[in-house]
Amino acid sequence: MKKALIAGVAAAAVLAGGQAIAQTTTIEISPDQRTKIKEYVVKERVKPVTVKERITVGATIPQDVELVAVPETWGVPATRNYRYFYSGDDVVLVEPSSRRVIQVID
Repeated sequence: MKKALIAGVAAAAVLAGGQAIAQTTTIEISPDQRTKIKEYVVKERVKPVTVKERITVGATIPQDVELVAVPETWGVPATRNYRYFYSGDDVVLVEPSSRRVIQVID
């Protein structure tokens, strides 16, 4: 009985781990597109946000950080469903429903 319980817990952990990996989405943004995005943020004087936590792909952004819709002028169709904020010298793309970081453009 004990072995079956341990095997079941191990299987559940493997499945849960697989789901966590599947939920982390990344998108490809070319160097030219990255430059265009950074230029937009500077030109439009997007107000930077201070975040206490370390910003990494997969991290969850606090609710008090305002997320902004990605503008069409970025010309990156893969980013349309995401939101962003500017922090430090980075543009951070976020999946709005989970508030998980998808990409950090430095």
